[in-house]
Amino acid sequence: MTLLDPTTTRPVAAQRPRASLAVAMLGFAVVTLDTQVVNVALPDIARDLGGRLSALQWIVTGYTLMFSALLLFAGTLSDRIGARRTYGIGMLIFVVASMVCGFAPGLGGLIAARVVQGVGAALVTPTSLALIRAAYHDSKARARAIAYWAMGGSIAAAAGPVLGGALTQLDWRLIFFLNLPVGLVAGLVLRGTADSPRNVVPFDWTGQIAAVLALGALTYGIIEGAGVIPFVVAFLAGAIFLIAQARGRHPMVPLDLFRSRTVSVALAVGFLNMAGFYGVVFLQSLYFQQSRGASPFVTGLLFLPMTGLVALLSPVAARTAARFGPAVPIVGGQLLMAAGLAGLVLLPADAPLLLVAAVMVPVGVGGSFTVPPTTALILDSVPHHRAGTAGGVFNTFRQMGGSLGVAAFGAVVASQATFRSGLQISLTVTAILVLLTAGVSLVLRITGRETLSVPLSGEAP
Repeated sequence: MTLLDPTTTRPVAAQRPRASLAVAMLGFAVVTLDTQVVNVALPDIARDLGGRLSALQWIVTGYTLMFSALLLFAGTLSDRIGARRTYGIGMLIFVVASMVCGFAPGLGGLIAARVVQGVGAALVTPTSLALIRAAYHDSKARARAIAYWAMGGSIAAAAGPVLGGALTQLDWRLIFFLNLPVGLVAGLVLRGTADSPRNVVPFDWTGQIAAVLALGALTYGIIEGAGVIPFVVAFLAGAIFLIAQARGRHPMVPLDLFRSRTVSVALAVGFLNMAGFYGVVFLQSLYFQQSRGASPFVTGLLFLPMTGLVALLSPVAARTAARFGPAVPIVGGQLLMAAGLAGLVLLPADAPLLLVAAVMVPVGVGGSFTVPPTTALILDSVPHHRAGTAGGVFNTFRQMGGSLGVAAFGAVVASQATFRSGLQISLTVTAILVLLTAGVSLVLRITGRETLSVPLSGEAP
């Protein structure tokens, strides 16, 4: 079976960059699709299986939490055994877990299967970027390929709410079975891809365990409001992780990476972009259906202006960066996102649903202009054989933002007297933080036309 034996390949002449790009786009698309379809289905899942707001948060964050916690491990595994093999293993795990989600008899089983799904997604995402890096050696061609990779996720994000709403009208379990055909196609195309370089090093088990514990404890503390103990555990585990990275001979995250202001600020941009986007999608899905009485399908249609334009404009970001430098799409995208968040705060409670949908558009469009050039900057900042690790670090920060964004938005809503007041507070804080990163990007001049190169310990630039 292709997913189990991805090392079986065609002759080198038959390995084309387009096959690698197709596999990368499919992988990123399917993990993105899964997040979007689940958000629209949450009210129906709650009616069928029960559960409070915190339980609905875990359906989303159980996936994104493990996704973000294992991305660093996945990057190291990709560098060690090759991106193609790691991708195949991850896709197999993802598809099997999706089937378990579809047949889950209760909320606990569904959340557990979502966690396993996150494991598969963690293996697929950084390896998709590593496959692109292996297939495209020219930086401009690679930047274009990354834009199309991002577009694959954008198309999934655009189709996800509508498709999820339509399937939820029939049965919410169908949204998980949707992953099976996509996974099978990706497995078949995987045979024609070129593998990434391999770098055999020991795994950083101490760092990995500490990372999972830190993120898990932090998310639990935010969602459940269980006092100070989870935050203390998260702090201690985070400290252990940093010590392991600083002193270990083979850390998951080479700390030299953060000596570049470009890399550091780009990671912050990715984090806040996902926190705002995932938080908005999570709460607006509940708002449309529970507060305004929209059906799942209508809810999906209300997301379409935002997600549809994201899909259309992702390639434009690469062309804009090539012509004007990455500062224009990165900073401009953040300003657009902040404007959209502020607009949602200022809308009256009885605003027409179509107006709400229109004001959500800048939130998504801002992300579509920000992510592709930021991703290209990250990959161009590291040596070739560290592509898997660099992709893992960047996507870890993005998925951490998504996971903690959903956790924080939901926690704020739960702590307020009304849903609307909690939503407004969450959106206001996020808008302010996005504006701060836009300002830092300009002041530090970290997004100029030339790509910076950051040598890692013991390596030449």
